[in-house]
Amino acid sequence: MRHLGWIAGGAAAVLVGAGAITYAVADGDDSGTRAPAADSADAGFARDMAVHHQQAVEMSYIVRDRTRNTEVRRLAYDIAQTQANQRGMLLGWLDLWELPKVSADPPMTWMGMSDMASGKDGSLMPGMATNTEMKRLGTLDGKQAEVLYLQLMTDHHKGGIHMAEGCVEKCTVGVEKRLAQGMVASQQSELDLMAGLLEQRGAKPRN
Repeated sequence: MRHLGWIAGGAAAVLVGAGAITYAVADGDDSGTRAPAADSADAGFARDMAVHHQQAVEMSYIVRDRTRNTEVRRLAYDIAQTQANQRGMLLGWLDLWELPKVSADPPMTWMGMSDMASGKDGSLMPGMATNTEMKRLGTLDGKQAEVLYLQLMTDHHKGGIHMAEGCVEKCTVGVEKRLAQGMVASQQSELDLMAGLLEQRGAKPRN
């Protein structure tokens, strides 16, 4: 049921994203004037961040079912909803630009960092959890699940912020650059919150 809920949420996010796109184009935003190339930073960021966000959403729904702590559940819900919405926008832009959602190039190529995307054990980009870590999160309960989630999501946000800063620097579509700037601000705020939650549990970020 968790995965069905995630799929439904993802579908809703795509609709929200499509609405945002329509509004931006109707409002004369530069996102509708010229479609970026398939190998551009704009397209690369949209593809890679959509994948990055997908794991954050999945991770958040896992911990929601593994703890009863109100603070952690609220944080996980906020992250899942925000990143599902943003993911819908990113995929919607790719549709608008008539560009593929997958690329033959390795992840992070648009940042000149394809060598950092090893794909080892499912970790396709910096900050992403491995398949082993995701499976382990699904076996823990209570405080143990909370700590691992907060540690994994801290790494995830650090990688996401790095990517978003790359888009702020390299992307040319104004509405996408503004989304990336918003990601940096919101995820940095959540990093501060997660550091406090980890400290309350006698733990620290892994890096």
